[in-house]
Amino acid sequence: MRIMKMTCPVCLANATIRKTNRKHPQLSDVYCQCTNLECGHTFVMNVSFSHTISPSALAGDGRVRELLNALGQDERKRVLELLREEEIKS
Repeated sequence: MRIMKMTCPVCLANATIRKTNRKHPQLSDVYCQCTNLECGHTFVMNVSFSHTISPSALAGDGRVRELLNALGQDERKRVLELLREEEIKS
């Protein structure tokens, strides 16, 4: 697993993440402390979602397939019945 590395904006030494405050699923405040004892700077960095490089397999049909695979055979039949009922209503 890859760990996010933070750098002190003052002395450019590595910084340790002390706390993360998630403001939104795609935005966090990350509280950091410089590892350089002579510096000792503490600061907050904003980390946010930027863009997708490769879409998730769980989006759209992939997510539906995952949910259906988690059901037993009887439950799948019931889901199909419910879908057919909804299709008839439309």
